[in-house]
Amino acid sequence: MSRMRWAVGPPRWPRTLGGPGWSAETRPSREPPPGSCLSLASDLPSGPSSIPRTFRGSLLFLSLFSPCLSWRRVLCIFFLPFISSGFAPRVKHRDNFVFENDQLKPGQRSFNWSHLTPLKLKDRSVGLQTEERAGRNPYFTLEGHEFLIFGGSIHYFRVPRVYWRDRLLKLRACGFNTVTTYVPWNLHEPERGRFDFSGNLDLEAFVLLAAEVGLWVILRPGPYICSEVDLGGLPSRLLQDPASQLRTTNHSFVEAINKYFDHLIARVVPLQYRKGGPVIAVQVENEYGSFYKDKAYMPYLHQALLRRGIVELLLTADNADAVARGHIKGVLATINIKTFNEDSLKHLYKVQSNKPILIMEYWVGWFDTWGNEHMVRNAEEVKNSVSEFIRLGISFNVYMFHGGTNFGFMNGATHIDRHRGVVTSYGSDGGWCLADYDALLTEAGDYTDKYFKLQELFKYIFGTQLPIYWRVTPLPLLPEPTPKTVYPSVDPSLYLPLWDALQYLNRPVISNIPLNMENLPINNGNGQSYGLVLYETTICSGGRLHADAQDMAQVFLNETSLGILADGFQNIDIPKITVCNSEI
Repeated sequence: MSRMRWAVGPPRWPRTLGGPGWSAETRPSREPPPGSCLSLASDLPSGPSSIPRTFRGSLLFLSLFSPCLSWRRVLCIFFLPFISSGFAPRVKHRDNFVFENDQLKPGQRSFNWSHLTPLKLKDRSVGLQTEERAGRNPYFTLEGHEFLIFGGSIHYFRVPRVYWRDRLLKLRACGFNTVTTYVPWNLHEPERGRFDFSGNLDLEAFVLLAAEVGLWVILRPGPYICSEVDLGGLPSRLLQDPASQLRTTNHSFVEAINKYFDHLIARVVPLQYRKGGPVIAVQVENEYGSFYKDKAYMPYLHQALLRRGIVELLLTADNADAVARGHIKGVLATINIKTFNEDSLKHLYKVQSNKPILIMEYWVGWFDTWGNEHMVRNAEEVKNSVSEFIRLGISFNVYMFHGGTNFGFMNGATHIDRHRGVVTSYGSDGGWCLADYDALLTEAGDYTDKYFKLQELFKYIFGTQLPIYWRVTPLPLLPEPTPKTVYPSVDPSLYLPLWDALQYLNRPVISNIPLNMENLPINNGNGQSYGLVLYETTICSGGRLHADAQDMAQVFLNETSLGILADGFQNIDIPKITVCNSEI
């Protein structure tokens, strides 16, 4: 093969192959004159990516007509690229955007998004779109301008409202252009038909504040959100109906969704891009491919959003190996990953090879559970992965940018091998306290090494470290750290023991068997979502108490503690009882 030579350039092929004027005199010569050809194996630069794109296509096409090639050679040349790539398109670097010939080229080729912010972009018509271009990776456009999503997750319901602006400003000052957030159904509709969008739950205020700061918004309204929230954000009262099947088109479940969406989506519609708001995309459900049960469920939710007026880009998000089960035809599929390599995209390519790539969750850490070690990710590793995303023209969302706090008992739990409750903090420990997700900002909103590593990368990309005449999108100044103080210890002078407080609480519920909290006839028939329930009964003998408690039960005999019941601790010995009036 190294001796075969090919004619190149217009002088050798003045007319279309096989068309008028085609003859032996006009077809490529097997031995062209010196200086007018390249050797396929020995003269061409190594690797197909080094051949100019237009020439590469002509070379392959014309080679099929060469009289010197046998059919075996033709088949070998034609099929080799597909065999080597596993029948999946390779991700390519993005010339003419930020990277040129696989090298980072900031400055005049930097991102110029100074006009692509919610307050400056006044004339709006098409919003966030998926585009294709021959010979390049597909990409997003925002109002016709090429656009990459630099997203970071902040959950408004995990952050005190007074700190929303501080956290959003820090997201923008780091170099991000988009904030993503879940919407927890169980918090917004604590009882059937009673909705709460006030205080820390004022979704509309959070979204509008993001726009004021200069951030676009991707909304993830569920109904199931996971997010390490109790029952994935679904109201626990849905468990009252024994015939209900969560996350399916079961009648009672769908009826509850419709009533919730009627109220929620009416608030979201005015916040959309084409209505003048910052919401550029809306996610349908969350990671359904991991628990796929009903093929009609996701299409139903898709239509439910469209019917209620969602007009912006819709997307799904799944773990990479579950995307085939979770995606919806006609909806952009995205993936969630912890580590990145090109194999991470092979499942996505099987269902969607001609759309922009969005990593909806790039996990910069992992959630912590009680009883396990604190999970961390190396800052340099995170920076390298984000740099690779940008090099390949991949949009991404950092999960989490700022985790905040699981207030009260809203935290969820995992039950892979053992039942483990998620810890109270959902942020980063900052090096001194038990925390979760190892985010870019600590639970208190302080900067971390990851934050500065990514800001350093973004500054280089945006050209803020270059001469002033090259700068196109200067980043805002970093907000000052929030003030801190050390509070003194408090010794309570007055207190009321639990047993003495019972008379002031709700009247007890009498039942022949223990009732789980969501089936208790309280709170206007909505049961209890989470927290503590006191169960009492009278026993007449000792023995062994066995129970599979979720999450944990404290056991008392006549107000004296006997120990706890939990996953892995399911038995407690009850001492001998002489009088049949002992309460447990």
